[in-house]
Amino acid sequence: MAKGNDNDRYVVPNKDRGGWDVKKEDAKRVSSHEPTKKAAEKRAKEIVENTGGGRGEVRSQKLNGQWGDSDSGSKNESPAKDRKH
Repeated sequence: MAKGNDNDRYVVPNKDRGGWDVKKEDAKRVSSHEPTKKAAEKRAKEIVENTGGGRGEVRSQKLNGQWGDSDSGSKNESPAKDRKH
């Protein structure tokens, strides 16, 4: 996983049971398991807002292992519009 702060959450595919996991860096357990990437990203944003006060990032991994989208929590938002890859 990319090095981030303690409030960041990562959305990664779960190859063993399918679906998508929401993880905190270096955590032994997942924060949430969701059936779709969209649902996992939504849950990750909720966790960042609730636990980090909106000061974290949500980073999503693609099925091929590359890191894709990143979305800032509400306290990290810059006035510039996010550019999704």
